[in-house]
Amino acid sequence: MEALLAELKNQLSGELFWDEKMRILYATDASAYRELPLAVAFPKDEEDLKKLIAFATNYETSLIPRTAGTSLAGQVVGAGIVVDVSKYFTNIIELNPNEKWIRLQPGVVRDELNAYLKTFDLYFGPETSTANRAMIGGMVGNNSCGSNSLIFGSTREHTLSITALLSDGSKAEFQDLSFDDFIAKCQLDTLEGQLYTQIRSILGNYENQQEINTQFPKSSIPRRNTGYAIDLLLRSNPFHTEGANFNFSKLLCGSEGTLAFITEIKLNLADLSKKPTGLLCVHFSSIDEALKANLIALQHKPLVSELMDKYILDCTESNIEQKKNRFFVQGNPEAILIIEYEATSLEEIEQKVALVENDMRKAELGYYFPLITGADKKKVWDLRKAGLGLLSNMPGDEKPVAVIEDTAVAVNDLPAYIHEFNQLLAKYNLYSVHYAHVATGELHLRPILNLKTEEGTQLFREIAIEVAKLVKKYKGSLSGEHGDGRLRGEFISMMIGDKNYQLLKDIKQAWDPKGIFNPGKIVDSPAMNTHLRYDYKQKSPVIKSVFRYANQTILQHAEQCNGSGDCRKSAGSGGTMCPSYMVTKNEQDTTRARANILRELLTQSTKNNPFDHVEIKEVMDLCLSCKGCKSECPSSVDMAKLKADFLQQYYDANGIPFRANMIGHVDRLTKLASAFPAFYNWTIGNAFTGKLIKKAMGFSTMRPLPEIASQSLRQWFLKRNKPDLRNSKIKSVYFFCDEFTNYNDVEIGKKTIELLEALHYEVLIIPHAFSGRALMSKGLLREAKKLANKNVELFSSRLNEETLLVGVEPSTILSFRDEYVDLVDENLIAAAKKIAPLAVTIEEFLLKEFELGNILSNQFLDDKKEILVHGHCQQKAWGLEDSISQVLSIPENFKVKKIPSGCCGMAGSFGYEKEHYDISMKIGELVLFPTIRNKKEHTIVVAPGSSCRHQIEHGVMEKAKHPVEVLYNSLNIVEPSN
Repeated sequence: MEALLAELKNQLSGELFWDEKMRILYATDASAYRELPLAVAFPKDEEDLKKLIAFATNYETSLIPRTAGTSLAGQVVGAGIVVDVSKYFTNIIELNPNEKWIRLQPGVVRDELNAYLKTFDLYFGPETSTANRAMIGGMVGNNSCGSNSLIFGSTREHTLSITALLSDGSKAEFQDLSFDDFIAKCQLDTLEGQLYTQIRSILGNYENQQEINTQFPKSSIPRRNTGYAIDLLLRSNPFHTEGANFNFSKLLCGSEGTLAFITEIKLNLADLSKKPTGLLCVHFSSIDEALKANLIALQHKPLVSELMDKYILDCTESNIEQKKNRFFVQGNPEAILIIEYEATSLEEIEQKVALVENDMRKAELGYYFPLITGADKKKVWDLRKAGLGLLSNMPGDEKPVAVIEDTAVAVNDLPAYIHEFNQLLAKYNLYSVHYAHVATGELHLRPILNLKTEEGTQLFREIAIEVAKLVKKYKGSLSGEHGDGRLRGEFISMMIGDKNYQLLKDIKQAWDPKGIFNPGKIVDSPAMNTHLRYDYKQKSPVIKSVFRYANQTILQHAEQCNGSGDCRKSAGSGGTMCPSYMVTKNEQDTTRARANILRELLTQSTKNNPFDHVEIKEVMDLCLSCKGCKSECPSSVDMAKLKADFLQQYYDANGIPFRANMIGHVDRLTKLASAFPAFYNWTIGNAFTGKLIKKAMGFSTMRPLPEIASQSLRQWFLKRNKPDLRNSKIKSVYFFCDEFTNYNDVEIGKKTIELLEALHYEVLIIPHAFSGRALMSKGLLREAKKLANKNVELFSSRLNEETLLVGVEPSTILSFRDEYVDLVDENLIAAAKKIAPLAVTIEEFLLKEFELGNILSNQFLDDKKEILVHGHCQQKAWGLEDSISQVLSIPENFKVKKIPSGCCGMAGSFGYEKEHYDISMKIGELVLFPTIRNKKEHTIVVAPGSSCRHQIEHGVMEKAKHPVEVLYNSLNIVEPSN
């Protein structure tokens, strides 16, 4: 087979991989399943797809179509060739704004599509919670809905036509057909013709019609994806005289890639609504109350009604990104309904929601009714959309499991159904998470199980069987929007009856006689508790780590990644995670891939040191340790910590590379060079010697190295004439003299100290260890631990609520809050936790003092300034980015705007390294560089991070300032430096 794959690879315009690393990365999706594929293909065009179809046919393998890989039922897990269309099949082919339709390829991202359509005042309606990375091909495959399905329905309703390659390699377009067109199709002497002939025979049979109408889910349930949608086709012309035109696209939507390989999709579009909306976020004391109140909300014609329960809400408290989105939550509700109403004005919305509140209060339902409008609505929806990933936050091996999470019943049946459902779980002493699409009768339900145990795996199956019977009782759909896949495929015969199930098998046989398209989903599915991610028979290995992971092992922390793929979002979606993926669009460069490779090899490795695998090193290579995942990953996977731990243990087996050793000890090297700064600066700046040095160090010759100041900050601080603050001192602060500010950014350090003193703060600098930031970034954790221990011991007795430790370089001062807590010796943990919140960025400190009234706006000039701010990744990870803009807004006439950029691309030493230089610059070009190039002439660019300022200066020839420089230069009275 390897020889055959090599031959196939030579025939393709795209790429084909069958190495262990790539197979591991594509062995899972966002479900509980895992199976190593034969290979992974990235086709460039239809010819590549035809060759793949021929290969699968000739050599008895299969093709598994994949876009973002966020499927929850194991749809893109299998032993065949995974065909990833997310890289090359990403074109918008044709837009007709007058007729309101668009033709595109399956790899177009839903949110990116709507960003494109916005200029035409058009909109594609269905919106999954994964919309910033979900692709249209995947949405068609699953017949995706979303929170707004009450209005927009499912993807099926918006699919006008589908162009696909059939199992014999022929191409067909499936679209609306009149009666005559349908008959003409049946006359074709082709595979396409056979498909029309077969469906005419199946649906024209009276007994089949009766069986379908009797056994399929209620037609009143808008979310139903049980099996192939022959119930819908039965209601079309020619089988129903008053039905819509026949269109095989309705069958392909929700078919999970099991019938044909989709190459183009034509969608109808809606007008972009410009009416204001408001979110009524009703708080309840029980799930039952919320379900009953939902029926009242629906009487008032909302756009949306979504539910979040206590489990989800509790998870948001421990997630940095989502914690700030809880602003509207009051008390400790068991459930919240998020109900969206539209009107012509805000006043009309207020009147409408007042009626809703009145009706609910009359029924004694709900205790708090906040109305959220304007920009705050996005925060609420971000909180709701993060629900799926947040569920992985629970420490330990017990997790809310997607087993029966997609059931849908008629909305009026929902309260009774959920009551019975919870009674069923109570028999097993289990409780379920409840969230999502309550308006359309579908709640995502996840019981908490441990799939690493035999008992948990058995419960996984038992609960699935019992709930399937319960759903059948209510004539509901076992799959509301996430598809059947491996999870629900084996229960379809129970849900629709054996005779109907045989019809589905007959359809699969006609479309795909050799079973090459995504087998094992929908029909002939294996048992739902096979091919799981975790083998309960395999004992979890004991793996040592240098960092501590709260209430977890390092393996369990990696396993928090549930595959939801939030790290696959584009730069236009905002946020930082994951900068390398935003450029390469390669799965290998996602946080998910890094978690997957760790989970796989840490559990499957036969080596004494399970980290000693070059495959992990390759997947980790483009992790910039930006910390974006720490806050933006709903599962809070801190990949920077995991990477540092991996590197330390990989070095244990393979030795420390010269460059890593040198970068890690940059503080020592800079200290040596500071003895002769002029010579050092000339040497690195000279074209000839500078190039030689950069090559020797493995740095890019394109990148200038940072210079060393003629005098260190500590030397200046000790020699200068200190101001007399005895009669005006507000309080004392300790200044953290980090290694970068001490030797390179000395002028910023000076201005920080003088700014604080001008504002009447006493600045103290004591001998302390450097931060160890470079050591941690290069995985030299045991050495970094020594510095962390020293700093914690030194400052633990000096800091308190009134006397803080202030730093100007975010990455170094935030080490106290971040890594130190999990790195110091056991006996120092309490001290580290105590001082963590007392180590603050200069922006945090100044803002807090302003809020306390200790700093006043009139202490600064009233000159008008326009400022663009690029926040440091570590500040973003800790939710501190807004403090930069807020502190720069203290002077009354400063107009501050945040650049919607993620990582600048420099990330410490990353952007200097020769093999990373190009991608570093491409990351800068995503948002940061273009925004600065397009700024107004006199606008000031601000960046707190040292590496960020170097990247900006190198990338766009703009000298960015630290916030303290701007504030210092705007002081009413500035005393000269000595």
